[in-house]
Amino acid sequence: MIRIPPALKHRRFFYLWLGLLISVAGTQMQIWAIFWHIRELTKEPIALGGVGLARILPVIIFSLIGGALADSLNRTRILFITQSAAALLAIALGLLTQFGHITIWHIYAITAMQAVAIAFDGPARQALVPNLVPAKDLPNAFSMTSIAFQTGAIIGPALTGFVIAFAGQQAVYYVNGLSFLAVIFALILIGDVPQVKSASGKVVSWSAIREGIHFIINKPIIISTMFLDFVATFFASANTLMPIVARDILNVGVVEYGWLSAAQSVGAVLAALVISQIHELRRQGPIFLGCVVVFGAATVIFGMSSSVIVAWCALVVTGAADAVSTIIRNTIRQLQTPDHIRGRMTSINQIFFQGGPQLGEVEAGVVAQLFGAPAAIISGGIACVLGMSMIVRKWPALLTYNGDEHVQTSPSTAA
Repeated sequence: MIRIPPALKHRRFFYLWLGLLISVAGTQMQIWAIFWHIRELTKEPIALGGVGLARILPVIIFSLIGGALADSLNRTRILFITQSAAALLAIALGLLTQFGHITIWHIYAITAMQAVAIAFDGPARQALVPNLVPAKDLPNAFSMTSIAFQTGAIIGPALTGFVIAFAGQQAVYYVNGLSFLAVIFALILIGDVPQVKSASGKVVSWSAIREGIHFIINKPIIISTMFLDFVATFFASANTLMPIVARDILNVGVVEYGWLSAAQSVGAVLAALVISQIHELRRQGPIFLGCVVVFGAATVIFGMSSSVIVAWCALVVTGAADAVSTIIRNTIRQLQTPDHIRGRMTSINQIFFQGGPQLGEVEAGVVAQLFGAPAAIISGGIACVLGMSMIVRKWPALLTYNGDEHVQTSPSTAA
């Protein structure tokens, strides 16, 4: 019998979850629309890889500062500012497109400015979740968060093709701008959330940042998941190549491109729904590692596909495997981190989490430019599995991690 996930019984988490569900749909529409937009402006695969570079550089530069702010300032207020900024930038992208002034460099610049907002948004948002639910419901909260992100990532790409075909490219950007209002309204309903703030007297200081780095270095179970996340997504990320795969290999149009873009999220939602019904998830380390292997293998199959159906199914499998591994690694990191340093831990993780796929898009674009898109995708899937084996040899603790080990607890303020 399907039951209401326990995390959704906490009112303030439910508000945030619903707001994210709507906002992510708009964000995903814009992400995949940008890929298609660039493909229409140029046929060079390397130009698509440039989007990843525009996204990751601001995260690398500002993420550690964002983490320190998330541990020192009110997290809901930080989110209000970042969400508002992202909304205005999306609308600016729509106006430039509508009036015919858009260039690839405009797209890169606005993408980079939105990435600055993400650098401050991510640590505050992820560190806020453990303040909204008790520790026992945290794995379920991350499962539901994954469902929100992945459901949005189904709805968004699936609608992208239709919106572009019937309302124009600019309409996608306007929709994304409006979707941020859902999170802003949720933050108003949530109000102030008590948190354990950093003991440092300064809002941002090098000593506070150094404390976060030192904490992670001395936590093998955390740092190993971060490196594994980076390696897997660096080699097996090729989302920016999707327009090339759709148009030049599978010979389909923009609507079919939208459905291919949503396939990974279909698998992710199905997997997250299954996880949300499990009371206690054990043997988390072996399950996590197994998902990475499946992720890499399915990526290889996708790269070899010449059939839309086979390609779509392979992408569904990659999405399911990635969703399970994401839920497990987020649970490990948040439960093993005290509240007063959680924002800084998340900011460092954000560099790995964002850096892997975004730099991976650059790598995929370069390899595709030299050897073609299929070679870039297939070699990435193989390297993903090989990289995992090297990390496990360095940090074998993941092989035996069960999920019921000692966790760092902090008072819950969930209502």
